[in-house]
Amino acid sequence: MSNNDILRTLRYTFHFHDHKMSEIFGFGGVNLFAEEVALWLKKEDDPDFKKLYDKDLAAFLNGFIILNRGLKGEEVPVPEKTLNNNLILRKLRIALNYKDEDMLSIFALRGFRISKHELSAFFRNPNQPQYRECKDQVLRNFLMGLQMKYRPKED
Repeated sequence: MSNNDILRTLRYTFHFHDHKMSEIFGFGGVNLFAEEVALWLKKEDDPDFKKLYDKDLAAFLNGFIILNRGLKGEEVPVPEKTLNNNLILRKLRIALNYKDEDMLSIFALRGFRISKHELSAFFRNPNQPQYRECKDQVLRNFLMGLQMKYRPKED
């Protein structure tokens, strides 16, 4: 998944408007105008589309954590320069204050079966033999499960 897709999905899932998105980026240490955020939310075929880089998505996810859980310590965390799906999944887990059971229930909403052991392998140190890389399919199913939970379709 592209960083822009992840940002668009989170925006839709949690009903964030452009000004709220820029506020979340601000919590993560990146001060932007709502118009700048809107360029990242455009589709790839739009001439005004702007690619979202890992550092900016990391700042948004850090801001999302601060929005939901508050600032830990005195300083805003420095955004990572590179992200992978494991780190994105970890940051979402922290921001939403989810335990393993919560995450498994989100996957279950999508009909995506994953065991508790498989889930914990995504959060291990990459040097450990039990570590497992989080593929796009896993992250996509988690994001779509969040969407089903927080934006259920009206009958």
